[in-house]
Amino acid sequence: MIWHRPYTLEEINDLFAINMTGFLDIKAISITDDAIVAEMPVNEKVKQPYGLLHGGASCVLAESVGSVASNLVIDSDVYAGVGLEINANHIRPVTKGTVKATCTPLHIGKTTHVWDIRITNERDALVCISRLTIAVIKKPQT
Repeated sequence: MIWHRPYTLEEINDLFAINMTGFLDIKAISITDDAIVAEMPVNEKVKQPYGLLHGGASCVLAESVGSVASNLVIDSDVYAGVGLEINANHIRPVTKGTVKATCTPLHIGKTTHVWDIRITNERDALVCISRLTIAVIKKPQT
């Protein structure tokens, strides 16, 4: 198991329930020993003006699940995982339904994490592939 401790879906969804992820209705649906899977409905909140899933919304989904994953790997009392770089290739359009992001590690180091996030549609066809790099920083003393 890569996680700092065992986490429940409820704990992860408490994180997703606030801020942008809450607004976009992103929810975790699965956590395994080395992956987190989250879903996002394709509705008016996440579409661009031509009715397609906005590429930026795919990036929000990818960065959100990857950032949460990094912060579950580290001791979050001492460290914070913060986004350093994200890239995304948008493979096919989506106009309705739900997309699913599966986040798995490519590299878990002491100061950086690299995550592979694959977003698929309801037919499991690849919609977007993203790579997220996280910097692991020491939390400032307060």
